[in-house]
Amino acid sequence: MAAANVALVTSLAAPDTLALRRATRCVYLVFVGSGLGFASWAARIPQVRQEFGFTPAALGLVLLAVAVGSMIALPSAGLIVHRIGAAKTIVVMSLIFATGMATAGVGVQVGVAPLVIGLVLMGFGLGAWDVAMNVQAAAVEQQLKRSIMSRFHAGFSLGTVTGALLGVAMNALHVSVTVNLLLVALLLGLAMPLSTRGFLLADAQGHDEPSKSLDPLRAWVEPRTLLIGLFVLTMAFAEGTANDWIGVATIDGYGATAALGSLAYVVFVASMTIGRWYGTRVLDRFGRVPVLRACAASALIGLLIVVFGPNIVTAMVGTILWGLGTALGFPVGMSAAADQRRYAAGRVSVVATIGYVAFLAGPPMVGIIGNQVGVLRALSVTAGLLAIGLLVAGTTRPMADD
Repeated sequence: MAAANVALVTSLAAPDTLALRRATRCVYLVFVGSGLGFASWAARIPQVRQEFGFTPAALGLVLLAVAVGSMIALPSAGLIVHRIGAAKTIVVMSLIFATGMATAGVGVQVGVAPLVIGLVLMGFGLGAWDVAMNVQAAAVEQQLKRSIMSRFHAGFSLGTVTGALLGVAMNALHVSVTVNLLLVALLLGLAMPLSTRGFLLADAQGHDEPSKSLDPLRAWVEPRTLLIGLFVLTMAFAEGTANDWIGVATIDGYGATAALGSLAYVVFVASMTIGRWYGTRVLDRFGRVPVLRACAASALIGLLIVVFGPNIVTAMVGTILWGLGTALGFPVGMSAAADQRRYAAGRVSVVATIGYVAFLAGPPMVGIIGNQVGVLRALSVTAGLLAIGLLVAGTTRPMADD
């Protein structure tokens, strides 16, 4: 009888376990795809600048287009995910992103206007895609009952490493930016809709209460959510300035070649990937707040080494510390925002929106300052924000689900 009961329990639990494992793999895939798409563009920024002859300020304004697209999508992303679910949101937004990437690729050959339009579409698709995949990741993390969010973001970083290395290879082989972006757009347009088929169905709601009691817009007036958003903003600014400018900064500041500038970006995203993959163990041992404060300190030290170091070798060392320091900021902020499952969609949307302000303000700010003091020195504005991150990291303390 006991054996029969065990067999019955196992048979009932197995489908859920298999579904959860499948959902975990699918979430990894959409994170990887998001990172691949973003980095495929970011790795070719130096070549785009050369193609158009942009000044640092002009390039900053062009890069602003991605952030503008994201900021248009993000405020309503939580409501969209709440209404149609994470899977459908990602399907639609990945196709919009792919269309934007193809348009931007053609724009490199045609002119600035289609380039900017394509970047806005990319930002729009990526912004809502980001919220949807984090909501689904939080649902999987909570069902697994262990810290795994940063490993999903490690998947994003793995995608950025892949995209960056692809960009380095394409540049070394003299493959045009247009061909590079068109190929990646085709890949994402085909792969991402297929990757959502194993998602958990109840990704945005952990309870069976009426949807009217789960208004995602209510999160905009919650002090804890807003402070988590501020923390994420500081870390996203540190991450975003490196993504957009570290290649250009090493070229302009240290006289590096275009290939070496792309390699600096690879070093940064590789460091982030390592930090995100192994960061779960550190988080489980020491807790969110001490780890995040240590991360902000590491990012600050690495940034200062990059900006004020004597040569390209020390700059690469600083880049590693910078990447490791920013690794956990965004994913742990998302996890903190999603502590209570039934409010996850709205809170993740708010935190992501505030965080993306960094991507909105960062590129033009660094570009404008870079016109006066050089791009490398302009990166030092990030230091002040990292200090703020140290102060508000305490708001990420875990909150019990209700």
